[in-house]
Amino acid sequence: MSKSQYQAPKGTRDIMAPETNRVSALLRLFEETLNSGGYNQIISPIFEDIGVFQRLGHSSEIVTKEMFDLFDKDPKNPQHLVLRPELTASICRAFAQHRPVTPWKVWYEGPQFRYEKPQAGRYRQFLQVGAELLGSPDPHADVEIISMASRFFQKTGLANTKLLLNSLGDTETRGNYNDALTNYLNLNQVNLSEQSQETMLKNPLRVLDSKREKDQEIIQNAPFITDFLNDDSNKHFQIVQEGLSLLGIDYDLAPRLVRGLDYYTKTTFEFVAPNLDTAQNAVGGGGRYDGLVEALGGPPTEGIGFAIGIDRTLLACEAENVSQSVDNIEIFIVDTTGGGEALVLSDELRQIGLSVDRSFDQRSMKAQMKAADRSGAQLAIIIGTDELNENQVTLRDLRGDGIQTVLDRQSLAKILPEMLQETTK
Repeated sequence: MSKSQYQAPKGTRDIMAPETNRVSALLRLFEETLNSGGYNQIISPIFEDIGVFQRLGHSSEIVTKEMFDLFDKDPKNPQHLVLRPELTASICRAFAQHRPVTPWKVWYEGPQFRYEKPQAGRYRQFLQVGAELLGSPDPHADVEIISMASRFFQKTGLANTKLLLNSLGDTETRGNYNDALTNYLNLNQVNLSEQSQETMLKNPLRVLDSKREKDQEIIQNAPFITDFLNDDSNKHFQIVQEGLSLLGIDYDLAPRLVRGLDYYTKTTFEFVAPNLDTAQNAVGGGGRYDGLVEALGGPPTEGIGFAIGIDRTLLACEAENVSQSVDNIEIFIVDTTGGGEALVLSDELRQIGLSVDRSFDQRSMKAQMKAADRSGAQLAIIIGTDELNENQVTLRDLRGDGIQTVLDRQSLAKILPEMLQETTK
């Protein structure tokens, strides 16, 4: 077979079954988890004004290198737009625009876009889910947000994810720590990678996020930001830790954790999957961003949230041999009488809530049975000439020992739901 002339763009991919079934299962789990906490879904535009994301900070690689930007077609006043590289800034823009009642609790899912080198679990178009809680400075809001992410990972069946926790403190803490860190990095500048030397001129704190081998020894010996927390920041951080302990959520303190964006304050956290054999093993994370809404033209508003990468979460599930429950087709109809019965019966059963598939093109009984086996259906309904004449169907168990039962055609809608429950026990 010759190769297609057109391929998916570099850093993107076509996600097809059965992987799409696993993605859908994770999305359903996430929605159930967040709905249980009183969070409502928000659907935001895929593109925004570039200014929304420039507020993320000019030391962030998202802003300096990774945004896909474009101009609209207004010849008089072309607006400079970007495909969203993340969603927290979009949510804060929506809050500033609509001013909902606080606390405002929302969740989202959808694609994000970053121009970066593709690697395992990292694409230029990638799927994220996340949640935000705006309008409360309460450290228990931090605990709730972290617990929502933690419970989601538990529901997926992942057993080895680790929660890493840190605090970046408030403005006073950041100022004092920046001075100490700058002095330390200046003393060791010649031993830093070229990229980190550039980063320290923009935001010294971001050097701690470097994964480059050359920087690791210097990072390991850098001062801890937690040693510079003032009383308010320290009290906030202690309450967060106590709250997580009350909920039985284990965590490791990670004083080097700064995350990848400049807007974070106080609580920052990350979930990592140690089983992932990739350069990056983080599957999700987040933190507080108490000044971001104000930077986008809204009132002073506290906020905390997280984002989880679905692509990397699936890789973590594969690494732990965790499978998502997938709703396969329940019934496959095999019709050797021309296909009309399959057409009518499949629609009838779908209308009562069953998932049904069938073959087309009047294939042979053998070919249709092979298709039934491939579908993963629990039961096959077989309609041949004899069944049609007697107003009956033959029911075959596809997951057990292949037992066949002859049933009256008119009773199917009543009998099938109970039979399907029996086959799943």
